[in-house]
Amino acid sequence: MRIDIMTLFPEMCERVLDESIIGRARRSGIIEVNCHNIRDYTADKHRHVDDMPYGGGQGMLMKPEPIAACFEAIASQCPQRPVFIYMSPKGRVFNQSIARSLMQCGNICLLCGHYEGVDQRLIDSMIDMELSVGDYVLTGGELPALIVTDAVCRMVPRVLAEDACFEDESHYDGLLEHPQYTRPPVWNGMRVPEELLSGHHAKIAQWKREQSLRQTARYRPDLLEKADLTQKELDLLKNEHLL
Repeated sequence: MRIDIMTLFPEMCERVLDESIIGRARRSGIIEVNCHNIRDYTADKHRHVDDMPYGGGQGMLMKPEPIAACFEAIASQCPQRPVFIYMSPKGRVFNQSIARSLMQCGNICLLCGHYEGVDQRLIDSMIDMELSVGDYVLTGGELPALIVTDAVCRMVPRVLAEDACFEDESHYDGLLEHPQYTRPPVWNGMRVPEELLSGHHAKIAQWKREQSLRQTARYRPDLLEKADLTQKELDLLKNEHLL
């Protein structure tokens, strides 16, 4: 998996990407994540990446030329054209399903916007997808790009110790994760559920599934609309007045 991040602040991204699981995966060569400074592709001595928008308005707009030049340089290093994604508050809201589909692409390039955004001609002619991480506005696209990078890379084989590490997590199968417990078995008078202490794998799996359904119904009922539920599971939620 190769991910390229186009940004005005590569050092900011590198500090995050060098840490923890993603940092170890980069150093071991399991994934390749590169940060590119868009200013390196400017044509003037002052390295301008922005200009005033036509028609007036507040703020500045990112120019198309250095962005296009940066992407073309990246694409020339890849066996096929990367999927070019602009991190934008106007984009489709990022979720686990999108993360899985991007992981299958093999190579994606993330553009971090700044100022008042990017010249629309660049978006119309080069961008394949616009993504948002939520209905709010940030000062730049770096944090959203890092979120996408983390979500995608952790599903690449060998990045985590086992695939189950992410397959059991919230949102992977469209539901929220079940509650989890660790030692001691009793804490502050509260006991770990007997099913988890039983050692019976089928009972544990059933408990986890049912708890996942309950958690989703309580906190994110909207997710159940797309979930693949059996009639028995639907009856369980109806009987508990969760559906």
